[in-house]
Amino acid sequence: MTQQNTLDKLPEILKRNLDRNLCVCNEVPKMTVINAIAEGADTLEKVRAKTFASDGNGCCRLQIKDLLEHLT
Repeated sequence: MTQQNTLDKLPEILKRNLDRNLCVCNEVPKMTVINAIAEGADTLEKVRAKTFASDGNGCCRLQIKDLLEHLT
């Protein structure tokens, strides 16, 4: 799946701030999480294993779950 096809699946609100860190604790950009999901990380645990996002205090879990809901 191309990056554009992946982004086309997202509502406009989830397309915002793609260049900013989704996971502040581990400095993981939002596009890194989106790409991990597009490459097969279809659960929060798999996203965490691939990107280290949500491995800190977990404040980004809800955002990751929203992305998973729209992309898987």
